[in-house]
This record gives sequence, C-alpha cells and structure tokens, in this order.
Amino acid sequence: MRWDAQKIQAEAGDALPGLVRVSSLVRTVRTPEFAGMTFHEVLARSALNHVPGASSVLPYGWTINPYRGCSHACVYCFARPTHTYLDLDYGQDFDSQIVVKVNVAEVLVRELARPSWSRSPVALGTNTDPYQRAEGRYRLMPGIVAALAGSGTPFSILTKGTLVRRDLDLLAEAAEHVPVDLAVSIAVYDDDLQASIEPGAPSTAARLATVTAVREHGLSCSVFLMPVLPYLTDTREHLDEAIRRAKEAGATEVLYTALHLRPGVKEWFFGWLEREHPELVGRYRALYGDRAYAPSGYRRLLASRVVPLLRAHGVARGTVDAATGGVRSTALGRTPASGLLADELAAISGAGSALGGGTQPRLF
Repeated sequence: MRWDAQKIQAEAGDALPGLVRVSSLVRTVRTPEFAGMTFHEVLARSALNHVPGASSVLPYGWTINPYRGCSHACVYCFARPTHTYLDLDYGQDFDSQIVVKVNVAEVLVRELARPSWSRSPVALGTNTDPYQRAEGRYRLMPGIVAALAGSGTPFSILTKGTLVRRDLDLLAEAAEHVPVDLAVSIAVYDDDLQASIEPGAPSTAARLATVTAVREHGLSCSVFLMPVLPYLTDTREHLDEAIRRAKEAGATEVLYTALHLRPGVKEWFFGWLEREHPELVGRYRALYGDRAYAPSGYRRLLASRVVPLLRAHGVARGTVDAATGGVRSTALGRTPASGLLADELAAISGAGSALGGGTQPRLF
C-alpha cells in the first residue's frame, strides 16, 4: 500500500490483502445499509492534489478526492486504474471497495491556511464522485465546501450524485464569497442502457431534476454529456433528446466528448460489451484498436452531429478545464465567510479539538 508515510499503526483483519497493513488505515467497515460494499477509513496526510500541466502551454490545477473508488460503478469510468495503485483491482473492487479520507476537511483547513497557498481554483469530482452514496453517511463535502469558501478559494464540483441537493443552501452561500461552478454528468438518456452501464448511479431523470434544483438556487449548472458511446448514444435522435432535456432542465451549457478507454478501463468495458452488446464488439475493436481515444475521423463525425443540435436548442457549448478535466472555474474574488459557512468551519474546528487535534476520524 502507498500510505506508508502516514504513521498511525493500524491493522484490519477483515480488509482485502492489499489493505491488511496500512499505516493510515483506521478501520474497515461493512454495514447492511450498503450491502456488498466495504469502506476503508483512512487518515489522509494531504487533501489538495497538484495536477501538473500536460505541457508548458497548459496550466496546472488542484483537485480534492475525498473518496477513492466509486459506488456508481460506471463501466466506462476512466478512474478505474487508480485503484490498482492501492493493490485493489480496477473492476469489482473499484465499485465496492471504497477508501474514505475521513479527516479530509480538517487537513484541508490546515493546508489552505498556509501562507504559500495561492487560492488557485480547486476541482472536485474529476477522479471519483464526491457525492457518491457514501457521502450520505460520512458527510465530508460540507466541511470541504466551507473550508474552500472560507479561505477565499474558488472551486468546482462535477457529480452524478443527486446528494448534492443536500448542500445547495451551503453552495449558494459559498457562491456569495467565491466562484462556485457546478456540473452534473448525464451521459445516457436511455433508461435500460443507463441502468446497465451505470448500475449504481442515480437515474437520468433524477440527475436532470438535480440540474433544475441547482438552477433554482441561483447557481449556474453545466451538463457533461460525457462520454458519448459510439453506436449506442451517438445517434442524432439520442443526442437531440439529450440536449433538449438538458436545456429544459435549465443547463447553462453542455460539454461533450467521445468515450475514451485507457488500459484497465478498456478491458472492463469490453467485458460488459461482450455480455450486453456482443454485436458491437468488432466495431469497437476496429474503432479503438490499441488506442485509448476514438480516432479523429469519429470525433469529427460526432462534432458534426452535436454542434448543430446545440445551436438549434440554443445551448452554449462548454469547455473542459484543460488541467483537471472538470468544470472551468470563473475564479473571481469575494468576501469572507459567514452564516452556514461559518457554522461548518466551526464544526470542523470543533471536531479537530474533540478528536485530539484532528488525529482521529469521524466514524459511523
């Protein structure tokens, strides 16, 4: 395991082999409310992740990942290979073995207080979803939101999780102090296909309702039409319905891109394809071959379908942040935190004091 620098000697006999001896592992938890899932509670040494630019032209960025692994279980999820870094597999383990950084908000407060912190925009949801089901029990996001806004740090959130609606009052207040950019990922507008390829995620209708709820709180909300699945969701009819429904839900912009299949993701995706759509296996092998990205010819074809539909529906085309892959931050300075934000910040500080300076986690 790769947390050896985080010293709090702990052992969990019921953890998976790669998690039996982890210096930062507090405990492994299973509960009937989350049948078939295991949570590995760890103490994070850092909360902010630096994402270097891909070249001298691209900017660097910052992200926060309160969870590793994701119960949404999206077959195409590009983050699956990150689980192998933890000696877990990119398939079933990624869907069911969730690492929870239980002290992430407390650590974040300390990092944001450093004189060297530049208040660069921070992205959440660019790796695994911060509003996946576990967030309903661990409640890590309110503390993260309060810490960012309270420090004057702009942030963005990309999610499939309808649980973000729980925090909309807090997010609306945060937007009075710093730029807050929200996006909901809604890729599939066929209910049967969505349930098959995103078995743990909320329905398309529920996510569209979340877009509407965000807008009703006075916040902008992008829709990530990502990924577009060749031969499954790339017809003009499907794309037209997707953009129409996003527009009706109140989306301020739509972003799209074709499916990409990194090593690990590709194997898992092809296993699903062979079970559910064997007639497409040959076409996908011809399209992707040994590539991770769809060829330029296909991407041009997709653009020729999507761009006119965006124009026809009067929907702006959004741009993905080049550094993080999330929502581009509007990054404007605002005023200090108060109200709900102040309450959350006080709760973080209180938790740290009650837990001996933040050295113990908040548990079930």
